[in-house]
Amino acid sequence: MKTLRVGLEDRGYNIHIGHDLLGQLGQLLPRKYSTACLLITDENVDKLYGKEVEKSLTNHGFHVAKAVVAAGETSKSLETAARLYDCAFDHKMDRKSPIIALGGGVVGDLAGFIAATYMRGVPFIQIPTSLLAQVDSSVGGKVAVNHPRGKNIIGAFYQPQLVLIDLSVLKTLPPRELRAGMAEVIKYGIIWDKDLFSFLERNLAQLLSLEAQIIEEVVYRCCDIKAVVVEQDEKEANVRAVLNFGHTVGHAVEALGNYELKKHGEAVAVGMAVAGKISVAKGLFDELQLERMKRLLTRVPLDVSLPPEWEKDKGIELMLQDKKASQGKINFILPEEIGKVRIEEISASELHNLL
Repeated sequence: MKTLRVGLEDRGYNIHIGHDLLGQLGQLLPRKYSTACLLITDENVDKLYGKEVEKSLTNHGFHVAKAVVAAGETSKSLETAARLYDCAFDHKMDRKSPIIALGGGVVGDLAGFIAATYMRGVPFIQIPTSLLAQVDSSVGGKVAVNHPRGKNIIGAFYQPQLVLIDLSVLKTLPPRELRAGMAEVIKYGIIWDKDLFSFLERNLAQLLSLEAQIIEEVVYRCCDIKAVVVEQDEKEANVRAVLNFGHTVGHAVEALGNYELKKHGEAVAVGMAVAGKISVAKGLFDELQLERMKRLLTRVPLDVSLPPEWEKDKGIELMLQDKKASQGKINFILPEEIGKVRIEEISASELHNLL
């Protein structure tokens, strides 16, 4: 097991990364917690790992209430949140009772939102089970639910107190989910680490086949980059915005498909390609670098073309409602070279022409 520290003073926490770690959860949780805890997971993950995690907690003295939500983005809603608050009340949770997220990004965001808001904040534990959640959404403390008019609009910055990444669970991840997670992995190479990008080009097949040493190295490196960025800018005042590369258009693509047609990572892959083309059009990025970026994405394979449901005007309207928009301008993260990006404000009229 490798351990990585996110250094945020009294909000800092450890990320444990390794294989066959789920059974160690109970012993890793601090004794300062109350014994009543709420385990939040989804229908798919519960069938695979719910009992193992529940047993580990019970064996170490915790009284577990388990809440199982429907799999998929539609569970990230205020309606689902209301049901989970009822679960916390019914289980007599107090301010030292941990809420544990066992699942992918949807479960992590939803459970974190509950943890941040129940009694104004209770301990939050992340056990990410998808590649996307392991390398991105489980680290950094962004928690939220969706609104019909925007993704992750209702939320908070609320750091977990522990992240437990068991790489063994990726063996049961559906292939489509694994490919979607690769979009976020590739993102780190483009925005921050050209050596990681080159490593992915050389080792993509081994990574997709979940070769133990390769997957551990890549997940650790992605978490390390995320930790460095979050330590510099916890609440996205400046540098943390680079982590949104591909997300501006990606969120609009997701919304136009009612969060059902594209996985988050699939939409981000499209968004990265569009951002790359915009950067080329503005003279900031080389066409050959763009083709190199797209080539790696399509090898996964991930589709980088705008989907049939894309409507330019509606897409721009959605982007203007996004958290990253301000006064009629949209913040885009644009690549300058592999391993380096810049934050660029683009007006709606200019974006209309570029698209």
